Amino acid sequence: MATEWRSWRADDAAAWIAAPGADDDKYSRGVLGLVSGSVEFPGAAVLGVEAAHRTGVGLVRYIGPRGVRAAVLLRRPETVVGRGRVQAWLLGSGIDPTRRSFVLLGDLQHALADGVPVVLDAGALDLVGTHTAPTVITPHHRELARLLAAREIRSSFEEIRADPAEWAERAARELGVVVLLKGATTHVCDPAGNAFVLEAPTHWLATGGTGDVLGGMLGALAATHHARLARDAEALTSLAATAVWIHGEAARRASAANGGGPIVALDIAQAVPGVVGELLATRGD
Repeated sequence: MATEWRSWRADDAAAWIAAPGADDDKYSRGVLGLVSGSVEFPGAAVLGVEAAHRTGVGLVRYIGPRGVRAAVLLRRPETVVGRGRVQAWLLGSGIDPTRRSFVLLGDLQHALADGVPVVLDAGALDLVGTHTAPTVITPHHRELARLLAAREIRSSFEEIRADPAEWAERAARELGVVVLLKGATTHVCDPAGNAFVLEAPTHWLATGGTGDVLGGMLGALAATHHARLARDAEALTSLAATAVWIHGEAARRASAANGGGPIVALDIAQAVPGVVGELLATRGD
């Protein structure tokens, strides 16, 4: 039976936004860990950390090169560097998988051994299947083609671009994880057959760093909902679709604030709290 792809809308996203209560602290609100960024791409870590903070997570921990740590702390001094309690991980943004050092690979493997929900991006996509925790991968079309080819699943960028829904579904089934296949139309699906499609509300999103922002947002949502994910791993699919929706709406608002003109990735991250607040308002929280 063909997969039924359902649009993900504001009311769907609103159901997955959690406001802190009087009894919450930074740990109960969720702790996200990031192993991201590199000497070549330090901005990926800065953008992911920024987006995670602005999505409403309780605490963000960062692990990465010394110079990148300095950049992260300069932008977001609330961030804690080094290992500690973590309830979800974002791994791989801004990392070249062909240039991973022994130390970096150890950091990635240590994170995967935690057993908490994981978002795998860019330079950590090839680690899918090396752990059993709830996992979502966030490739664009070329990255998915490379990942599937490495698993001896014949595909090409052109084939995936021509039928992204089919290839996202196949990847979810073959890899056993949630797939968030990025594009002007983003497809989110899982091996159980849950499948959501989201159209970008502005094509100004097609600029450097926006995927790093999306990863930080998704990681934050996973950390916030760590208790739910411990008993319902399929919730990760809904959280992924929610991250995409908020990401798109934040981009639309950022562009509108500039007269409908171009935006940069940080503009999107800075617009996220307003989107989250409005979603909460629609629920009456």
